[in-house]
Amino acid sequence: MPDRFRDKYRIPSARLQSWDYGWNASYFITICTANRERYFGEIVAGLDNEQPAMQLSEVGIIAKRSWLEIPTHFPFVVLDEFGVMPNHVHGIIIINRQDDPR
Repeated sequence: MPDRFRDKYRIPSARLQSWDYGWNASYFITICTANRERYFGEIVAGLDNEQPAMQLSEVGIIAKRSWLEIPTHFPFVVLDEFGVMPNHVHGIIIINRQDDPR
């Protein structure tokens, strides 16, 4: 990336320096696609006064399935609400380790 753009379009980290993100807590997660490409699908107009809805692409279906499989790989994680959008995923995870070091 050219130097003239370095750090121009980045915000400072919202992460707390004093916080260990492996500690037991609820976390709101956002995962964005590269270059904000709409890999996960499109929002389509609803029919007969229905609200617009997210129509997942094949990649979006994989993203949804991968999110739902997180507890299989990390048994101490509980999933709460989540949503797959055209170019990002939002979700809440709850870490509940029996050996929380705090």
